[in-house]
Amino acid sequence: PSAGLQLAVVAPRATTPVSISYTGVTFGLGIQEVATVPGAVFLASPPGDPRQFIVEREGLIHVMENGVVLGTPFLDIHERVLSQGEGGLLSMAFHQDYASNGYFYLYFTDKLHGIVTARYRVSADRNRADAGSELVIIRIQKLNTTHNGGLVSFGPDGYLYMATGDDGGTGDPYRNGQNLDTLLAKVVRIDVANASSSERYRVPPTNPFVGQEGRRPEIWAYGLRNPW
Repeated sequence: PSAGLQLAVVAPRATTPVSISYTGVTFGLGIQEVATVPGAVFLASPPGDPRQFIVEREGLIHVMENGVVLGTPFLDIHERVLSQGEGGLLSMAFHQDYASNGYFYLYFTDKLHGIVTARYRVSADRNRADAGSELVIIRIQKLNTTHNGGLVSFGPDGYLYMATGDDGGTGDPYRNGQNLDTLLAKVVRIDVANASSSERYRVPPTNPFVGQEGRRPEIWAYGLRNPW
């Protein structure tokens, strides 16, 4: 732990509050079970929306409203998702303007061993997504079912970030970590907000490898084993 931070270890299913100290300030952390969803790996909420969306690795997203998980999933794409190994539907991110455009983004592994980031849209029913609205933003082919990374998220700069794994194996046998011509073992940063109707995304001009031959301009950081 960094200077001034107290390390706290919380036992599984613990409910007793834990005191944490950081730079002289002490605050309490507690654990409360709010839902039971088999295979849940991620939780997200749209900006300013009290609902919570629970991502299930098999390819479903559930809505929890007022502490209750709704009986009908928000989205079911299990037929698109390969959940073997470390794969599956791994995370989601809501567009900053979700309230007006209804866009959200998913990170999952598909049946052909690819990492996919895709955009979807909510339907006329606020608690149901339009499964037919999929727009694949980026797809990265892999060989194995391990080291898929897993996070898609909007940064404070408004850009969309993806954290990808190196495709598995001890010691990065495919040497993806240092290969700047692949998006595996990277943090990818793209601009989806300002893309035109004919584009899936734009590359921010401040990305470090923009304009460099043999290097993917979408790369923001590299040399990562399995960031999630």
